[in-house]
Amino acid sequence: MKLKKKSHFALRINVLFFLIFLLFSGLILRLGIVQIVQGEDFVGELASTTNITSKVSAPRGIMFDRYGHVVVDNELELSLTFTNPSRTKDMAQMLNLAKELEPMVDMEIDHISDRDIREYVLMQLEEDERYELVSKEERKLYENHSDIYKLELERISDLAISELTQADYETIAIFRQMLRGHVNSPQRIKENITEQEAHIISENLDHLPGIDILRDSKREYLYGDSFRSFFGSISAIPKDKIDYFLSRGYERSDFVGNSFLEAQYEEVLRGEKAIFERITRKNAGQTVQSETKVRMGKRGNDLVLTLDMELQQKLEEILEDEMFKAGKSAFIADRSAYAVLMDPKTGDILAMAGFFDPADYEVESYEDHIGNVAKAFEMGSTVKAASVLTGFQSGVIKPGEQILDQPIRLPATPVKKSWTNTLGYVNDLRALEQSSNVYMFQIGMRMAKCHYRGANQHCGWNTNSIGSAYNTVRSSFSQFGLGSETGIDLPYSETGLQGGSEVGGNLMDLMIGQYDTYTPLQLAQYIATIANDGYRMEPRLVREIREPAINEGEPSIVVKRYEPTILNRIDMNDDYIKRVQAGLRAVMTKGTAAKKFADVSYQPAGKTGTAQVRVAVGKGTDRHFIEGNTQTLVGYAPYDNPEIAFAVVVPFAKLDDEGGRKGMAQDISHRALKQYFQLKNGRKGPKIVRN
Repeated sequence: MKLKKKSHFALRINVLFFLIFLLFSGLILRLGIVQIVQGEDFVGELASTTNITSKVSAPRGIMFDRYGHVVVDNELELSLTFTNPSRTKDMAQMLNLAKELEPMVDMEIDHISDRDIREYVLMQLEEDERYELVSKEERKLYENHSDIYKLELERISDLAISELTQADYETIAIFRQMLRGHVNSPQRIKENITEQEAHIISENLDHLPGIDILRDSKREYLYGDSFRSFFGSISAIPKDKIDYFLSRGYERSDFVGNSFLEAQYEEVLRGEKAIFERITRKNAGQTVQSETKVRMGKRGNDLVLTLDMELQQKLEEILEDEMFKAGKSAFIADRSAYAVLMDPKTGDILAMAGFFDPADYEVESYEDHIGNVAKAFEMGSTVKAASVLTGFQSGVIKPGEQILDQPIRLPATPVKKSWTNTLGYVNDLRALEQSSNVYMFQIGMRMAKCHYRGANQHCGWNTNSIGSAYNTVRSSFSQFGLGSETGIDLPYSETGLQGGSEVGGNLMDLMIGQYDTYTPLQLAQYIATIANDGYRMEPRLVREIREPAINEGEPSIVVKRYEPTILNRIDMNDDYIKRVQAGLRAVMTKGTAAKKFADVSYQPAGKTGTAQVRVAVGKGTDRHFIEGNTQTLVGYAPYDNPEIAFAVVVPFAKLDDEGGRKGMAQDISHRALKQYFQLKNGRKGPKIVRN
């Protein structure tokens, strides 16, 4: 028995030693892994350095007019921001933060969506309440969690939504803005917070993680609506342009120019962000050093515009005054007028204004400056200078050649005549002076191989010859800027529309400006080209780019100066151009505009126009057309040394015998030129009207 017990005891000892051996082997293996395989990771945790970089937007560049008046500035404001320091979003923590902020700030709730509201309600529910919306059995039927989430949102009751308070909605508005942020990038929750809001938030920043108040800026327009639409606007990056801007170093939360000058010169106007780099060093899990490096931001570069803001304000006042004098009853439907003043030698846009008063709804502002580049009209006889030059260059007429101005009656074509039944024999100068339609008709007919033999007789033109004439005329007109890109430094402008049916009668209408459509800016460029002896200048709104001065009082540095650009020289003989210039001068001294301009001292040249139009009014069975006209006038002054070219368009006026008002375009032009030359003798400066 003793031997048996001893054997049993020895076996237990051996098993125990074996287990101890295994434990020690496992421990040694684990220590080896920790030291050899994971050693560097643990050392890194004991002694680590963390860099967190955040960027703060800088103010955009300022815009000045040609005389140094600030027209677009930056107004400092405070913005409430949230910066998410993690790549993941703790939704519950962010929602709690939004709830804490809600009593401290007033939020607009207009932009909250139904989904925002339902998501907010869903986040308040306990797990068992969510199972009441979608049961466990139902959830098994869906493989995709997003489908379950969508179903939960749909089943939130209207009663639950109706129980939400104003505080809930403002919390949703805050939470919605927070969710739009990106890691380490300040996301604006509310811009332009009040001093009281800033004070309350500042007192509580220590327990509002990620919340901050930043000095921000917004655009300030010192002259109200004057030229404002051309300045453009800024906004968050549009979704369809995110990739474009990200590739150029922008962040998703940045604001960018989204229209006109703000968009055209975005790369110039954008500021250089301030960079805050927070460096934290740890040893054994404890912070041993923390520092913040700051690289100061820089305001964007400034734009010096060609605009004369004082003249711009005068032009806007003239348009508004003349439109109110005419009254709504003088127009078929909408009441509107457009005017462009430019330097024909440089292409500088001095002023460009538009007035628009819709017939069927009320507006807060009559400003429609953009209409000068975005709306196109049949411009009537103002294009006849281009028609005469086209006739000269194509060889179908010669300077001094006389044509009998009498009604033209062609087969299958309405009677074509001048504004008066007959002007008798007229040459090119007389044709411009008295605005002969027949003279222009004959130019187009001859170009299409049509030789008028008498009433209702075939003149010899055909489809091919007519098509060739259309191409020649439009190509010639495009040299002046009619129907082509003007080249203005804006991201968008219209080029007008070509009439659709290329038949002989319409070709005749094309020659008198009653077929293709052009914008007021194109019309101004056209007359400026003639004033500038055939050189078509690129219209421009920006003259210089300047770098802001480092210290106040120091002069700014010119980064880039835009020199005047010649787009083309029209393919016309110099003598032909001089001949047409003489005809345009005669218009103002003894022709169709003499009554208004014969006695002025600045010696203008120009061309009147009245395009016949048919405007649709009414709806449904009451829809019908009303005959009217578009009044136009183009010109330049002084005749012998032009320094200003102009185009004025008053569209869709009623006929004189139906309540219309004669000479609106002439009245506007007369007053605009008077203001221009008065300002040369003395200036008071534009009137500041902050909005």
